[in-house]
Amino acid sequence: MARVVVAARLVAAVASVALLGGAVVGCGSGAGEGRAVAASEVPVRTSPIAGRLAGLPTAVEGAKIVVGKPDAPRTAQVLVDPKCGHCARFEEAGGESLLKLAVAGRVKIEYLLASFLDRDGASGSVKAVNALRASVDSGKFAEFHAAVFASQPRGKFTDELLLRIADRVPGLRGADFDAAVKDEKYRGWVAEAEEGFEATGAQATPMVLVEGRPVGSRDGSLFDAGAFAEALKGVGIGASA
Repeated sequence: MARVVVAARLVAAVASVALLGGAVVGCGSGAGEGRAVAASEVPVRTSPIAGRLAGLPTAVEGAKIVVGKPDAPRTAQVLVDPKCGHCARFEEAGGESLLKLAVAGRVKIEYLLASFLDRDGASGSVKAVNALRASVDSGKFAEFHAAVFASQPRGKFTDELLLRIADRVPGLRGADFDAAVKDEKYRGWVAEAEEGFEATGAQATPMVLVEGRPVGSRDGSLFDAGAFAEALKGVGIGASA
């Protein structure tokens, strides 16, 4: 039965992205596989703009994590799954462009963190989203989010790996955060976030929505920082200073 559900979701993913007009390239339920390696062998990285992300206001609003100044004139929704390889490519390029605009006060980002790639714990997406939610409590979400995608493993996210990644974020590690990761404190919220993702009608990631419409073209602008910045200009989200 589980395999039927996975297959149905993968078909729906392609159909949904095509319907919304986004790039067909993306992660459906069949993605996220690869040769597993030990958590201690995964290279841990962070974002080149991590220092600029440290002061970004962050709040949990229902199923969303909102990053950016409350009075920002525009809002963009970012739909990603921590184990989606295409999402990691997006975060390195278009995602970084969007965060620079958030730092400049031009946009708020509503993250809808999916975990549909986590089949019976095979990818660790649920663990990763739980850890990302826990990072909000210390005001470190933007930095940790960038580091999680930059350090995406070929195998699955584990507690050990997530804590190693957290070591790269100054001030994040501590008794409360570590316990939240190991005990999956926010597992209920993870399910709520997945429901919020599904409510958009999208079943593949990555996707960026502005006023309910996708930004980013089929030719790969989601994965090109300059091209995605131009796409954002096209919907009225201006360049950063």
